[in-house]
Amino acid sequence: MKLFLVGFMGVGKTYWGRVWSNITAMPFYDLDKMVEETINQSIDECFQEKGELGFRKIESDVLRSTLNIKNGIIACGGGTPCYYNNMEWMNENGQTIYIKASTLFLKNQLLKDQIPRPLIQNISEDELLPYIEKKLKERSLFYEKSAIHLFAEQMKPETIKEINEQI
Repeated sequence: MKLFLVGFMGVGKTYWGRVWSNITAMPFYDLDKMVEETINQSIDECFQEKGELGFRKIESDVLRSTLNIKNGIIACGGGTPCYYNNMEWMNENGQTIYIKASTLFLKNQLLKDQIPRPLIQNISEDELLPYIEKKLKERSLFYEKSAIHLFAEQMKPETIKEINEQI
């Protein structure tokens, strides 16, 4: 079984993917790390050099390379579902799980997060909440196509056990 975790940046896809992996013994893959290994540079460097669309093309190619993964949990980047029919491809090739959260939760997570995020590096703290609201509205159209919807604020290891029994 192949699971694709999708949702906005900072929602905890990597964190919950690792927890899920520990609970189920399924291998865990972080799509961002896979991209970085493929291109031998950081996501931030790729954004600077190729722009967002250049990055998204590479990300889509790396996503499709997961076709040969038969069993695993793949944490996708926040924008992954929104480009190159990636959401449809993931739905055809695995089980999609949308981890949702309130905009305030996302803002708080992003403010305490130490991970460099190219899309918000030049956004002030005051501009962050309106930015999240706008981007989430755009991206929700894609995220909502996921087979399973979970709420980050309510997630706990037991949630994963319950979901895993159902799929």
